[in-house]
Amino acid sequence: MFNLPSFSIRNTIFVRLIVTFLTIMLPIFLMGIYLYQWIIQTTSEDISKTAVSQITFYLTDLGNEIDRIKLLQYSLMEDEDLNAITLTWNTMNNIQRTDKINILLKRLYAIQNSSMYIKDVSVHISPISKSVSSVNGVGNLDTEKYSRIRSKFGSGGRLIALGEGLYLSAAKQSAIRTNQPLFIIDIELDTRKLQEALSQFNTYSGSGTILYSEDTGMLLASGSAEGFRHDADQLAQRMNRGPADNTVTYEIMGNRYYTVHANSSYLNMSIYRFIPVNIIQKPLDKFYWWAWLFASAVIVIIAVYTISTYKFIHKPLLTLVRSFRRIENEDLDVVIEHGARDEFGYLYARFNQMVATLRSLIDQVYKQKILAQRAELKQLQSQINPHFLFNSLFILRTMAKTGDVDRIEQFTTQLGEYFQFVTRNASDEVSLKQEIHHARTYTEIQQMRFSRRIRVIFEDLPEEIEQVSVPRLIVQPLIENAFEHSLERKVANGLMRVQFETDGSDIRILVEDNGDDLTDEVLRRISESLAKSDDRVETTGMVNIHKRLLITFGHTYGLEVERSELGGLKATIRLPNIRGDARVSDADRR
Repeated sequence: MFNLPSFSIRNTIFVRLIVTFLTIMLPIFLMGIYLYQWIIQTTSEDISKTAVSQITFYLTDLGNEIDRIKLLQYSLMEDEDLNAITLTWNTMNNIQRTDKINILLKRLYAIQNSSMYIKDVSVHISPISKSVSSVNGVGNLDTEKYSRIRSKFGSGGRLIALGEGLYLSAAKQSAIRTNQPLFIIDIELDTRKLQEALSQFNTYSGSGTILYSEDTGMLLASGSAEGFRHDADQLAQRMNRGPADNTVTYEIMGNRYYTVHANSSYLNMSIYRFIPVNIIQKPLDKFYWWAWLFASAVIVIIAVYTISTYKFIHKPLLTLVRSFRRIENEDLDVVIEHGARDEFGYLYARFNQMVATLRSLIDQVYKQKILAQRAELKQLQSQINPHFLFNSLFILRTMAKTGDVDRIEQFTTQLGEYFQFVTRNASDEVSLKQEIHHARTYTEIQQMRFSRRIRVIFEDLPEEIEQVSVPRLIVQPLIENAFEHSLERKVANGLMRVQFETDGSDIRILVEDNGDDLTDEVLRRISESLAKSDDRVETTGMVNIHKRLLITFGHTYGLEVERSELGGLKATIRLPNIRGDARVSDADRR
């Protein structure tokens, strides 16, 4: 297992993992015993604090909501339309009375809709013997309800109970104190909404909540508390003896409950929560047994961990190390197989990809050298040929015959620069500035020959991309192709355009013409030849340019062809905008 000469048992990752695991397990085991005792003590305290804070917050929020409702009630007492109805009813005609009643109803609707706890808003107007309600509309004065509400005014403005309902009431007194109030405003609270709000505290199965009002005797229960609501008074007396933030255990109807309560002195209401003891203790009992199970299973866990660590970590690492050693011995045919889709599967896949990439890079280096040599040889064959030399000498003879000495000097200089560039072979790459200068030189030579039939638009190379390093002879062959296969046969109005585009990350060199001989079939064959990657096919011309660009810059770049807006072929060279010194020899700089 540990027979590799460069390893020792104590320094292997496998042994270190086992020792680390044992070192971690011991304090965890001791901590588990301590945590069990601590959880037992703190669970009930946390339950109590959480439960009390929740119901206290709810009582405070409920008190604030009732205060807001009271403010709306008192503002309604000063309502001009309500007071006008009370005092000037007999002086109004039917239209005025209807308008005033409608305005009052809208005000009552607004108050009712302002809170989810408001069930009804009513105004009992004694002088006109009418009651106006946001629910029931306008009706005769409810004398019974009116009298019962009057009898409760001694409660100091707190909530009052009438039957099954809770009310907030306010009265507008007349100028003579002995007389009955001009009107009474009562707001009935929706006990169903209050009961629904209590259900939010029943987060545990079998738990319950009671809202109890000491003043009115009103009791609302939800959850399991509905079953023992008749014992609410007795429970309240027992629970109020102790502090509100402590959890007390009570047995109610054969079940034991953790009970907490909170009181609002402002509302004179209390909320009682009942949480079944078994809900809390059941997970703790499980934790107790799991602690013992954990203690008894430590040895088994260590054994399983040791075996699995060796199988899933140490053994795959040994395989990876051995494979790297084979790479060091120049064995590039190594492939690691791994069936599981885990981290080692990812590492092995990347390792195999790395080896394949190394093989590919080695192949690409040789291919790039070979393609560069083929390009140079083919360029010499295609450019230094009798036809080109004959045309050049014919132009030179014509200039000498006409005595055009200045153009002879210019032509010979350009011809010399052209032959100097195509025959030098010291470097496979040049700066884009040098490449474009050579292409422009070739274009000017050809333009002297076809000056009457062909016009050339050759844009200036942007200064910011002049020093980008590119393979040699990638632009001039495209211009040559345009002259020989598209423009040479045009009798007049031939046009070729060379443009440069850059967007910061990419450079595009566009060579297009207005030749008439490009058919869709020819364009399709050119596109297919660029897409093929068969190395056995002779790579010349545009295919040679495309493949050299792919090898140099990657598959994102290369040569693309399409039909030009001018009507002929449009060839686009895509290059990365990466500045760098072209690897140009001293011979190339001459």
